Amino acid sequence: MAVDPRNVNLHTTKLRNEVWLSLGIVAALAIVPAFVHSPYWIGVLILTMYFAIVTSGWNLLAGYAGQFSLAPAPFAMLGGYATGVLAFKLNAPLWIGLPASIVVPGLVGLALGRIVLRQSGVYLALTTLAFGEVMRVVASNWIDVTRGDQGLSVPTLTYSYTAYYYMFLGTLAVTVGVLYCLLRAPLGRFLQAIRDDEIGAASRGIDLVFYKTIAFAISCAICGLAGGLYGTFSQLVSPELGIIEQTGLVIAMAVIGGMGTLVGPLIGAILVYITSQLLQGYGSLQMIGVALLVIIFARFFQAGLWGLLRRLLVRRPTSS
Repeated sequence: MAVDPRNVNLHTTKLRNEVWLSLGIVAALAIVPAFVHSPYWIGVLILTMYFAIVTSGWNLLAGYAGQFSLAPAPFAMLGGYATGVLAFKLNAPLWIGLPASIVVPGLVGLALGRIVLRQSGVYLALTTLAFGEVMRVVASNWIDVTRGDQGLSVPTLTYSYTAYYYMFLGTLAVTVGVLYCLLRAPLGRFLQAIRDDEIGAASRGIDLVFYKTIAFAISCAICGLAGGLYGTFSQLVSPELGIIEQTGLVIAMAVIGGMGTLVGPLIGAILVYITSQLLQGYGSLQMIGVALLVIIFARFFQAGLWGLLRRLLVRRPTSS
């Protein structure tokens, strides 16, 4: 398949700019504990980074490959249970449990992807939604293994919020770096070709199901890692981790930050989750505020905050 070198260079430059901005945000977050000493707000920022990791994983599939899954939260839940069951039932150490939070969701995603990714659009969304609900119901009712809605205890890596802050921050940085490497490789160009024109991509010899399945498995593995790490932080994994509202937050973060970009999930997670916490005391206004943001960005700024900022920078008048 012939590739236009100009498109490759543009793609590489765009990715490079986004990864440097993403790492700049990570570096800025690294100094926050020097100024924020409240355990509550450190916890809020930890959960913000958890959502940024999950959203980054979902964005690989939806933003870059154009495959709309409604199961990022259930796969994060699956990663949490993979770590929790090994620790609680088999007394496995966390150096085994945490890698399992990557491997188990990744393998489930690989198997599921081979089945569902021959579909697209609303059929794929509904299939993944149904599968996610099945996983959540199983977790709620498989009392002997998961302890149902009571939740499963997970050992912690440390009792220090600051240490967990930097663990999540480091995981977020590694996630961005891994996605950057994947998207710079031919895989990234193939996924975007599939997103933009599936028929054209197939006519040029791209194996649609194969590459979509690979993206789905990697996306699930990233979500699972976030869920496993979250389980050790909260010391509890429950079916609530996989409810549809969690998936809704992930999608809102990607849409508001900018889908199909490396930096969008970070910007979206910071804006949406911190805003939702600031509105927490106002009851239903919390979700109304997030919903209004999604409606505004979906209607007027479909490229998200990062797309809007980039457009403003491009249009900035130059001095004569």
